[in-house]
Amino acid sequence: MLIDLHAHVLPREFPEARGEGWPSMQPTDPVDGDEARLLVAGKLRFTARDVFFDAERRLAAMDEAGVDAEVVSPMPPLLNYVLPAKDARDLCRWINEFIAGLCETDRRRFFGLGTVPLQDPDLAAEELSEIKRIGLAGIEIGSNIDGVSLGEERLLGFFQEAERLQVPIFVHAFNPTFADRVPAAALGTFAFMADNTLAAASLITSGTADKVPNLRLAFSHAAGGFPLVLPRAQYFWGGTWNEEPPADGRERAPISPSEYARRFYYDSLVFDRRAIRYLIDMLGSTQLLVGTDFPAMPREQPAGRTLRSLDLPQAVLDDITWNNAFRFLGIDPPPPKSM
Repeated sequence: MLIDLHAHVLPREFPEARGEGWPSMQPTDPVDGDEARLLVAGKLRFTARDVFFDAERRLAAMDEAGVDAEVVSPMPPLLNYVLPAKDARDLCRWINEFIAGLCETDRRRFFGLGTVPLQDPDLAAEELSEIKRIGLAGIEIGSNIDGVSLGEERLLGFFQEAERLQVPIFVHAFNPTFADRVPAAALGTFAFMADNTLAAASLITSGTADKVPNLRLAFSHAAGGFPLVLPRAQYFWGGTWNEEPPADGRERAPISPSEYARRFYYDSLVFDRRAIRYLIDMLGSTQLLVGTDFPAMPREQPAGRTLRSLDLPQAVLDDITWNNAFRFLGIDPPPPKSM
């Protein structure tokens, strides 16, 4: 069994615009015979094939790639944190209802993550009950909220409510807070991954992770460079190499950065078997997930091909390909024969 925890969708259409920044899906020419729509979101122009919004096309693509189920989430440009809060709430509800409807077409193979208006953390917290009411499994948020780090005090109440309601959160690499410091060519590679690194680090160093110990958090693309920076943070905490016992007499927090990091989940979309091996060694196979970014990016054929090439023990492979996904979502996996 293989569960793709990082797969995106777009609604086929949006309600009438309510001002600058409101997205739209406009008719455009077919692409290789497939229906296509043009997503217009601010300065973004993105041609989306029908696999983004058509359930039958998605299921066919899943079958082709050997994917048993997808956890579908909004395409990142839909994480709109600049609209007025109540308009953003209405847009979120439209997107969430679309995702819930897509999931209804096959509850065995689609699990949905919604979105909430985090420019107003209190309003976003209120929307978590709505997320559960319509049958979504969790939410997706950006690695920053219009420039605000995830560890900022103003967001703590939101994370506490998500923990209370047992709503898992998938953190997706988002518009870098330092975009003006890097060339445009670096935005989609180095910059987005660096912002994901900062998101994970801010949750640990701010104390948020300590205050929501039971909140299930996952990061896209293995939280960027965070796993490689983690040993340095561990050294500054304990004063020793290789996670050896901390140096005596050193003043430090009671929980190490590595222990916090191993409470999080990470998709293994890192494009290299050597990087996947490092993630297993540093973070543990119980915290890794399969993600593909489909259809924004092409999948390996079959999905998980590189992961399976590592000759991992079957129990480890089962954890990464499906068991961890259900643990992150907090739901019981269906019997294998029903998939």
